[in-house]
Amino acid sequence: MIFESLKPQILQIVSSKENTVDERLLDICKLLEKNISYYNWVGFYFRNGNKEELILGPYVGAPTDHTVIPFGKGICGQVAVSNKNFVVPDVSAQDNYIACSITVKAEIVIPVFVDGKNMGQIDIDSNTPNPFTEADERFLEFVCENVATIL
Repeated sequence: MIFESLKPQILQIVSSKENTVDERLLDICKLLEKNISYYNWVGFYFRNGNKEELILGPYVGAPTDHTVIPFGKGICGQVAVSNKNFVVPDVSAQDNYIACSITVKAEIVIPVFVDGKNMGQIDIDSNTPNPFTEADERFLEFVCENVATIL
């Protein structure tokens, strides 16, 4: 399975101390987008200090106007409040969805916890309808657990 083959590369990127945190996060985005065919936009959002909003971090994919997302707004904003994974098989069926592109069909957002606190999340958009499985969730949880070690 592709996820198992990517895990050592994730660990290598995270442990690469010669790169800044943002460079390592961008390298993770590039790795995922390049190797998983249905990951069409991969990025990180992080809590903006004590404000109840997320700010866009490193990402790969089409440019987005959504650089600041209030808590509760869209899928990312909902994850900031719920502290739970959110898998959206069909974005058109979501009332509280922020459209980044008309090509996006599905989205998965997994929180990043540092010392038990939700500090951000990885956000992945797919142009493929309903592509995400439990294997994606488990793999992305692994990614987020390792990202947490460098935040």
